[in-house]
Amino acid sequence: MLDLYRRTVTRFPLGNVSYMFAYGSGVKQQVGYKQIEKQPDPKSVIDLVFCVRDSLGFHAENLHRHPGHYSALQNLGANFVAQYQDRWGAGVYFNTLVPLQDLGITIKYGVVNEQNLMDDLLNWRYLYLAGRLQKPVTHLVNLTDNPRLQTAIDKNLLSALQAALLLLPEKFTAYELFHAIAGLSYKGDFRMIFGENKQKVHNIVFPQVSEFFHLYQPAMSTLSEYLAVNLHGQEPKSNKPAIVFEQDKSSRATAYHLHRLPQELCRRLQSNAACQGDYAEVVEHLSMAPLLPKILQVSVNDIVWRSSVTQSLKNIASAGVFKSLVYSYRKAKKTFAAV
Repeated sequence: MLDLYRRTVTRFPLGNVSYMFAYGSGVKQQVGYKQIEKQPDPKSVIDLVFCVRDSLGFHAENLHRHPGHYSALQNLGANFVAQYQDRWGAGVYFNTLVPLQDLGITIKYGVVNEQNLMDDLLNWRYLYLAGRLQKPVTHLVNLTDNPRLQTAIDKNLLSALQAALLLLPEKFTAYELFHAIAGLSYKGDFRMIFGENKQKVHNIVFPQVSEFFHLYQPAMSTLSEYLAVNLHGQEPKSNKPAIVFEQDKSSRATAYHLHRLPQELCRRLQSNAACQGDYAEVVEHLSMAPLLPKILQVSVNDIVWRSSVTQSLKNIASAGVFKSLVYSYRKAKKTFAAV
């Protein structure tokens, strides 16, 4: 599969691409989809993201190579496409339902400027691509040559873990932890009302618990003072073998996590908390507030709701009306098939 992805991306202008990853149900196993083996399901879509240093340069070359990938927006030129990408929605430009007949696959690919991706990873400005990178993905480049981006990706994972800990009780299983993490970028997404399977988070986490655990091990080690893990525990109700966690729920530990959350989430918490003052005063209040999990979830949802609405509206123009209708129809079929 990795060879297939690499053959796919070689047809794109990679000169200023600093990072690439593949994600979604066509790449990572989810409940309700055929087993992903050497070849993907021909009916599934391979999702790709290209992180670029120069949005205009990428689209100018890509429009020259693949004009058929673009909607009518291509008629406005590469400069308009690049501006549309960087300034609207969550800073991503998607080309949707692109058939690659020689490889027997269909892809959807997004393009994001490296600065916008960094902002999302570090500050959760949109919690859009940052949300996708809080789940297992397939990296298509080695980030050893880009330590700045690698640090931002690691910080995003640590932020997701700390936010999830604030939502969870003192004791919980690995499945519950990763369900809370994966749910961060889904619960506020308006598409969960219509267009996405209501069991989406479960379907992602259940077959990938071991991949999630591997992904979050470094972040867990960073928080070892506040988080303990028992690899040979049992589920509380069924007594089935399970990885079980226990966390420090003291006001000191809670304040530690709250002080280290991304900037945009801190801003939303300050706005939604029932107290006045600077963020340090808000943390002092929230660290002892029984309603903290609800306030935190509302604050996360505020970020996700806005970016999911604006990016989805943006995608209608970038995909074109016909492809948008086809893509929405496929999503709706999945939703109703799961009911």
